[in-house]
Parts: sequence; structure tokens; C-alpha cells
Amino acid sequence: MRPVPSTREQHRPRRQLFAAAALLLTLTGCGAQLGDGTDTPSPAGANTALHDALPESVRQAGVLRFAGDSHPPYRTVAADGSITGIDADFQQALGELLGVRTETIVVDSLPGALQGMLSNRYDAFNGPVKVTAEREKQFDTVTWMTTRTSYVVPSNAPVPIPATDALCGKRVAVVTASVVEEQLRQLSAFCERTGRGAVQPIGLADTNATLLAAQSGRAEAAGMTQAAAIDVTAQQQGAYTYVTQTEEQGATADKLALYTSKASGLGPVLHKAFTELFSSGRYRQIMEKWGLAEVTVPRPEFNAGTPS
Repeated sequence: MRPVPSTREQHRPRRQLFAAAALLLTLTGCGAQLGDGTDTPSPAGANTALHDALPESVRQAGVLRFAGDSHPPYRTVAADGSITGIDADFQQALGELLGVRTETIVVDSLPGALQGMLSNRYDAFNGPVKVTAEREKQFDTVTWMTTRTSYVVPSNAPVPIPATDALCGKRVAVVTASVVEEQLRQLSAFCERTGRGAVQPIGLADTNATLLAAQSGRAEAAGMTQAAAIDVTAQQQGAYTYVTQTEEQGATADKLALYTSKASGLGPVLHKAFTELFSSGRYRQIMEKWGLAEVTVPRPEFNAGTPS
């Protein structure tokens, strides 16, 4: 004959069941995720549809990682590492719209930014990068501005540069692999066609380095986008002048874009986000703040370099 369980033993399974239920309620009340697969709600103020359309990796991390070199007025990197400029303003606007935090990882070159996106170290790069069909084989682009190439010259330069053709036979510092480097080749070809010496390019890592080269006499001018030239001469009034390349000299009104890896699936979302910034007036507000109304575009274009 089996012994009768004690009262304590009779109630043990019931107490264990109550304890398990209480633990479950506690976890649920604390917001624990129990594997139901549901997404967290979009942050207050965000566009829910755009937030939900983000790639899962970005949505779960809650951060959009931008690569960024030092290139005023797009990005000015202070000694303490803080970043100001057009890119910082657009990142803030995009972050608010998408419901994620944005951060910038400083890189030293355009190739570094492009390769970093392909290897998933960064999610996007806001340029300025020219749109090309070749690059759009690997990247999605969102065109948000246009610009021509300009050449900044120190006001106290020993040899005046009153127009771009005065740079024939001279040394010009440019950022390696940038749209300006390509435009400088066109200017050099013009110089040779007209019987003057070719321009001597000096490739450097960023815009600050090109300005230092011009200041030190290593180069007669620093090549940069028109937007950057406007900013440099405005911020340091009297220190610099600039001249702008003409169409006769091979200049084009280049489309500059945000880049993101095609494989990430982020491109279409960022295009829609920029469309919203255009519609709301935030885009023009940012561009006018930086004195760039003349290089705005009427709407953002998606993969504008690829023939439709």
C-alpha cells in the first residue's frame, strides 16, 4: 500500500504552476519579447510606413550609419570629432522621418566610403558623389543637388587667376577619385586643345588638404564643387576667390547623390524619404540655410545615371 502524500507535497505542483504563471506575467509586463515575431512600433514623430520599410537590420539596430569625409560645407569635422554641415542637417531630418538615430563614421577618401558600404561597414554616404551608370551597378543613388566645378585661389596668390583658363599649365589640388578630378581632366584637355600646357593635378585625401596645398604654394588652386567654393569664400571672407569651369572647358552640371549599396535594399526607402523632405519644404530650407539655392533640383531622382 502506497503512502499518502503529505499536504505540502500535494500542493507543490499547484504552487509551481502559480509561480511559473507569475513569472510569465512579470516578463510580459516588462516588455520582454517572447518570440512572437512582431516588430517594435515606430518611434513617435516618425513616418510609420517609411520606418516599417527599412531593412530589418537597420530597424532592429535603430541606427543608420553614414560614412563621411571632411568636405565643407557638406561635413566639417571639428577637433572634438563633432560634425556640422549640410550632411548633418539632412541626417537629422532623415533620422526624424525614419525613426532611427543617425551617426557618421569619418573616412579619409571616397574609395573608402564606397568600399565600406559594399562590405556593410556603413549604410550610406551622402556625397558629394557624381551619379554614374557604372557605379549604379553596385549602388543605388538618390540625386538631391547639382553643381559645377570651381577652383578656389588664395586672394594673396602671387599669380592672379582671373578665369579658369589661367590654370592651364598650373598645379591644381583635387580630392582623389572625386567628380572634381574628372572635371579637371576635361579642363586640362581644353588647355591642350588651345595650345596651352596641361593642368598638373595633385591628388589629395580631402578638401582641407587641397586648401592647405593652395595656401602653402604647393598648388595654384584647390578644385572643389561649386557648393564647397561658395562656402569657403563665405566662411573666410577676403581669404579666397574662386573661378568656375565653363561648358566650353568641358564642364557639366553634375548630378550629385546619396549612395547606398544595392544589396542593402535601403535605396528605395531613402528615395521616398527624400521625396517627403522635398514635399514638406525641409529640403529647400536646409539648402537655403547653406546658401545653396542655385544648386537645388526640383525633385530627388532615383538611379538617375542608369538609362531607363
